[in-house]
Amino acid sequence: MPDPASPSSDSPETSRRDAADARGVPMRPFVQNVGNTRALHFSQKEIQSRMSLLNPDALDLEYTRMMMGFLLFNAQPAHITMVGLGGGSLPKFCHRYLPDATIDVIEIDADVIALREAFMVPPDSARFRVIHADAAAYMLQSQPAADVLLLDGFGEGGIPDALCTAAFYAACRDALTPDGVMVVNFHVNHPDHHDYMDRVRAAFGAAMIEVVDDDMTNSVVFAYKGDMPEDLGALALVRPPTLSKDAWRQLMPTFRVIAATMELR
Repeated sequence: MPDPASPSSDSPETSRRDAADARGVPMRPFVQNVGNTRALHFSQKEIQSRMSLLNPDALDLEYTRMMMGFLLFNAQPAHITMVGLGGGSLPKFCHRYLPDATIDVIEIDADVIALREAFMVPPDSARFRVIHADAAAYMLQSQPAADVLLLDGFGEGGIPDALCTAAFYAACRDALTPDGVMVVNFHVNHPDHHDYMDRVRAAFGAAMIEVVDDDMTNSVVFAYKGDMPEDLGALALVRPPTLSKDAWRQLMPTFRVIAATMELR
């Protein structure tokens, strides 16, 4: 999800990219290091993904920790499908801390995939793979059903139109196991945000919850194919036995926020 970019010195590379942006020329993704962080950009104005160079597998942005709230519902998913590789924050975290899960990451932009080593994304293996494909078409194919579907596909300017249609969300629901959950990252101030929410609701009914971060920037929606769990408040206070203490320390403060939102329903 794009975040406002941090100020940095004007290098020749920065000037060339800003000039290209001003001419309306499509820009290739690029990497920028600031202090102990490495960020993926499509433009100087927004950060698409950010990684701590001191702890590359940590979730550096709050919305990514919020998206991991699916663990309150299913702490041991067998199959996770993700839309949008970006800098690989969510794939890396799940690869490290959910060792029994098979993880498929769908990414349409070959230039983004080409940067995977810069962000220390694991190589493809029997349980982890990055698939170069259009997620809108991929969801219509016959694929193994996912226990968890994470939607974080962004380009310059926001979510591509094909990834926020009513038909796409319906296809995502069909791609889930009977008790599966879809997690979507939205920008809460986007002019079409309410329309996007209505489209998710059309596919999943009332079995959904929206959690907004503290700075009112990101909206993370959890949509359940089955019945929405009612005991997330209690679960958020107890570390699942399958989750390491390190992962729990990172996620627990955010899980409490999700639990508090549930209590207000």
